[in-house]
Amino acid sequence: MRYLTTALVMAASLGATGAEAQQRPPMVLAAASLQESLTAAADAWAKKGHVKPTISFAASSALARQVEAGAPADLFVSADEDWMNALAAKNLIVTSTRVTFLGNRLVVAAPAGSKVRIPVRPPAALVRVLTAGPLAMADTAVPAGKYGQASLEKLGVWAQVSPKIVRAENVRATLALVERGAAPLAIVYATDAKASPRVRIAGVFPEATHPAITYPVARLKTSTNPEAEGFRRFLVSPAGKAIFVRYGFSAR
Repeated sequence: MRYLTTALVMAASLGATGAEAQQRPPMVLAAASLQESLTAAADAWAKKGHVKPTISFAASSALARQVEAGAPADLFVSADEDWMNALAAKNLIVTSTRVTFLGNRLVVAAPAGSKVRIPVRPPAALVRVLTAGPLAMADTAVPAGKYGQASLEKLGVWAQVSPKIVRAENVRATLALVERGAAPLAIVYATDAKASPRVRIAGVFPEATHPAITYPVARLKTSTNPEAEGFRRFLVSPAGKAIFVRYGFSAR
């Protein structure tokens, strides 16, 4: 969370109106799974002559709560619809700017040198593999954890697998447990596994076993930065989506 704190302090210290606001980088609060891709999009936007956005990455749930607490930000990019809905219900986003523009897949990541394969069915085989050691998964308040629980429940193995789960605060912290050898397997997004040379995808959950993994973006009601709307439009444009597709996301 130190990135969030540093970024918010920076934003608050830089003015918010007139010419100062025009020079101030847009503050973007974004799901942890977007680290590489959204940073690349911000770089591409800056190359067009714009000020480079400042981005704070964390769990969607933590960022939504920051917005509710009055965080000085301009855009919110969530890894699910629920946390964006929560802000919409409190009239904290500009509803007309909300666009669902990306998709992802839910996978099981294993160390790069591991030979394990995840048998989605039969349930007994899946339980045997997933409970061979600690299973890393994001907290169920976090989108990745919510999707993971939904899939394990749909597959009929949640009750047997849940005692073996080691919780993490977001999907990247979940991935790190496998990278460090603290857990042999982790439920993460396909894009997270692709971003790390230290892991491989050992199995993919059927999309029918969990809610669709989607990423909405919206401008926050408190935003005063004129650059924010331009960057949001760039993200949802064909050129913007193409950047995310290169990192393994699907465009919507």
